[in-house]
Amino acid sequence: MDHISLLLVVIPLIAAPIVAILPNGRIPWALTLLVTAVCAALAGVQLWSIVHEGVISYELGGWAPPWGIEYRIDAVNAFVALIVAGIAAITLPYALLSVEKEIPKHQISLFYCAFLLCLCGLLGITQTGDIFNVFVFLEVSSLSSYALISLGKKRQALTSAYQYLIMGTIGATFFLIGVGLLYSQTGTLNMADLAERLPAVFEHKTVHTGFAFIVIGIALKLALFPLHLWLPNAYTYAPTVITIFLAATATKVAVYLMLRVLFTVFPNGFALGTPADELFIILGIAGILIASVYAIYQMDIKRLLAYSSVAQVGYMALGIGFASAMGVTATILHLFNHALMKGALFMAVGAIIYRIGACRMENIHGLGRQMPWTFAAIIIGGLSLIGVPGTAGFISKWYLILAALEQENWIAVAVILIGSLLAVVYVGKIIEALYFKPALETNLTVKEAPLLLLLPTWVLALANIYFGLNTELTVGIAESAAKMLGAVAK
Repeated sequence: MDHISLLLVVIPLIAAPIVAILPNGRIPWALTLLVTAVCAALAGVQLWSIVHEGVISYELGGWAPPWGIEYRIDAVNAFVALIVAGIAAITLPYALLSVEKEIPKHQISLFYCAFLLCLCGLLGITQTGDIFNVFVFLEVSSLSSYALISLGKKRQALTSAYQYLIMGTIGATFFLIGVGLLYSQTGTLNMADLAERLPAVFEHKTVHTGFAFIVIGIALKLALFPLHLWLPNAYTYAPTVITIFLAATATKVAVYLMLRVLFTVFPNGFALGTPADELFIILGIAGILIASVYAIYQMDIKRLLAYSSVAQVGYMALGIGFASAMGVTATILHLFNHALMKGALFMAVGAIIYRIGACRMENIHGLGRQMPWTFAAIIIGGLSLIGVPGTAGFISKWYLILAALEQENWIAVAVILIGSLLAVVYVGKIIEALYFKPALETNLTVKEAPLLLLLPTWVLALANIYFGLNTELTVGIAESAAKMLGAVAK
């Protein structure tokens, strides 16, 4: 029990090279499945322990913080760690057939090795209480992501991975420069220690500059509009399993990191409650409206959902910008709910790709009749994306509206509602093509997706309904996390 926070990082890290040397085939998948299941169980136990016993502080090597590296786990990062590990565990059963279809056999072992490294990096970001360690794990997850995206079947996957590499490197460099500037003023890298030392040097221009570099670096990683240009191509051309995993986890970890920096490392008085929070609101509004409009005009479903993800990041940015307990609660709720809805949608689209090898609008006419279970999962995920009552998406949007009303920000309320109406349009496009368009002759003999693809898809689809009806767990943890971060109502 004492070592859970470390095991969450160490287990996938050790398993990755073992998987790499295994013979190509199903053995690497089986070991990766076991590792992700163990990580998900450990993350669940860790969250339960946090809720019932309080914050965990783990000193690596027996060196007391701030001199040594500390893993500090509270309700916020324990919740995000469970999302990352849980999505990985749900994705792996799906991966067996999907990877065999899309990845050359001689690359399967290396694919699962890179997947485990990506999982290790994302979990490491959630666990560590050392801001330089964050950079290290950020690079582990990013470098493995570039390799995974490049394995897509189309040649555009290589250029997408290269574009992501350039943008990701710029973001990581900005983050590292910011960390260096803070260290020059405080002499510490421990986040809790930084929070104590920074108020004494808040007036220094070096601290202001470091803050700007760190925020811009993280904004690149979370695809905050207009720094989102890497995301649509990365999601569109990556192998389906990687699109599912990154869409449901990578940007969520970046949102967590932004929350941690804004509310823990830099207390409210410095980072928010200043023109900075207005900037988050403006960029959030722009992202919701512009990305949603772009999504409407996409003919590739993966690209459509990718632009939708940029819009959903805009909702989370709105919650951050409100800089209140309600706003942060809404952001953490949407972080979880978006992982469920987008995971389900990309899994369903992956099932279509598995059967017909494409997911463009003109290729899927009438396919809803041939693949009713896949079609039903798309409807549930789409309704959650829109924010229909009874789905998880409604809960987080409701809390966002409450946060906006709390501050009498009527423009934000209108944008949230307009964003949902725009979601009706682009989700409606998919449903129209799948069910209301005359079926193509080639689609008349298409079979329903295999059970191994449908089961994980429906786990996430039903989770959208369950957490839309039973909010006790998610809202309770989100409120506890907001309190832990120190977010207070303005």
